[in-house]
Amino acid sequence: MIANTADDDEFWGLLVCPDVDAVIYRLAGVFNDKAGYGVKDDTFHVLETMSSIGEKAWFRIGDKDIASHLVREGLLAIGCTLTEATRELCRRFQVSALVLPMTDGRVRTRFTTDAGELSFQEYFVRERLRPKLQRIEFAGLDVARPTAEVIAALREADRVIIGPSNPLISIAPILALVRPALVRERTIAVTPIVEGLALKGPTVEMMRALGPEPNPVEVARMYRDVAGVFVLDTRDRDLSGAIEGLGYRVVVGDTVMRDGGRTLAAAVLSAR
Repeated sequence: MIANTADDDEFWGLLVCPDVDAVIYRLAGVFNDKAGYGVKDDTFHVLETMSSIGEKAWFRIGDKDIASHLVREGLLAIGCTLTEATRELCRRFQVSALVLPMTDGRVRTRFTTDAGELSFQEYFVRERLRPKLQRIEFAGLDVARPTAEVIAALREADRVIIGPSNPLISIAPILALVRPALVRERTIAVTPIVEGLALKGPTVEMMRALGPEPNPVEVARMYRDVAGVFVLDTRDRDLSGAIEGLGYRVVVGDTVMRDGGRTLAAAVLSAR
């Protein structure tokens, strides 16, 4: 699994990688599904103490979660790459699947808003998306490179799945790095929008703010140079023709993962 690192940030001298860690925690069975981040049954004693001694504590890092950041920072300090540090964290959480940061370089999402330029975490967590969004940029993307491990994983894969994440911020920076390594006939994109609503997060609001109509057709338009199959939800089957007109083969199924993703996995695996 290739994880976006553009929403990474530094807090209290520690590199925090929310997407990478979310994948590891989910695979390890410890992800906090209720909160949507971090480790389940976590406590926040460190955060509370940091706040009491005058540190800004708007970014909620739990006590169990901070252990991962401490281990990662220690590994980076002795010369490990982010990929190597992630591999070691997987080993410690007994995760056998391959979890890969999209790059070992530094890429950071920057939002231009009517309140000024904000980092990913400032915009999403501290400001809770209140400022009006004007533009999205990825600082450092022009010099970042995908790792050899990422390219090898893509070239060796029978199928590459673009998951139902936000195409503007979660998928876009990854595609910008790996686009030349993708084979359209082996790449499948899953809609992140069902009946005008995002499966998770502010995808619809962000698309509306920046111009593209928030619907599966516009998402498919973003991916048509890299994906040959588009998985569309049953409730939007009337859009099949428009998406096929973009050059896709469309697979229609239930994309809302109420069963842990088994139904969606079956739909993806049925795509040939």
